[in-house]
Amino acid sequence: MSVKTCVEAVQARIRAAALAAGRDPAEITLVAATKVQTSDTIREAIQAGITCCGENRVQEFNTHWKDGAYEGAEVHFIGHLQKNKVKYLVGKVSLIESIDSEGLMTAVSDRAVKTGVVQDILIEVNIGGEASKSGAAPAEVEALLRLAADLPGVRARGLMAIPPVAEQPGENQRYFREMYQLFVDMRGKMADNGECMDILSMGMSGDFEDAIAQGATQVRVGTALFGQRPPMRANG
Repeated sequence: MSVKTCVEAVQARIRAAALAAGRDPAEITLVAATKVQTSDTIREAIQAGITCCGENRVQEFNTHWKDGAYEGAEVHFIGHLQKNKVKYLVGKVSLIESIDSEGLMTAVSDRAVKTGVVQDILIEVNIGGEASKSGAAPAEVEALLRLAADLPGVRARGLMAIPPVAEQPGENQRYFREMYQLFVDMRGKMADNGECMDILSMGMSGDFEDAIAQGATQVRVGTALFGQRPPMRANG
C-alpha cells in the first residue's frame, strides 16, 4: 500500500478507537515514527496528512533536517538521548520525549538557556521495570517533574512510555492503565503548573488502540505507516 493509504488507514483506526472510548479523536496526536525512513518518504507522509514526525536517532534527524524533509510538520525526538548530543536537538525539535534522568534534563535546560529557548520535554517512564530499557522508575517521576519546574530552560509537558512487548492482544492494557493513573497523579501533585502537563505519549503500531482506550493523547506509529523497517546499519 502507498504511504497515503496507510496514513489514512491509521487515522481511521485512531478515530474509531477514540470514539469507542467516548473520546474526541481530535485529542489524539499521531506521531509518525520515521526511523530509517528516507527524506522523500517523510515528505510523502507529510503530504498525506502527517503533522508530526518522531525521530529515534540524532544522526538521522540531522540528515533529514538539512534536507528540509520536515517542512510542514513538527518533529519530536523519541529515542534514547545522550547528553553530548543534546546540542543537535534543542531549539529544533518541538518536543524531546525521552528525558529519564536529572543529568540529561539539566543538560537540555543548560543548552536551551544558551540558545534562548524553553525546550518542551516529556519524562520517559520505564513502566514495565525492564532492565533492557531506558526510562525513569515510576517512583522517580515526581522528583524529575519538580526539577523541571525549577529549571529555566525546560517545560515538562507530560509522560512517555514504551511498555514490554505484548505476547497477546490487549496484554499491555494494564501498563497503559498504570501510566494513565501516574499521569493523573502527577498532574495533581504539580497543580501549580499542571495545565502544561497535557501529553501522555504511549502506544505504537501493535497496541495504539489499546493505549487510546486507556487515555493516551499521543501515539507513535511506524510500521503501520511505513511497513517493516529495513535492517539498521551498524554505524548508522
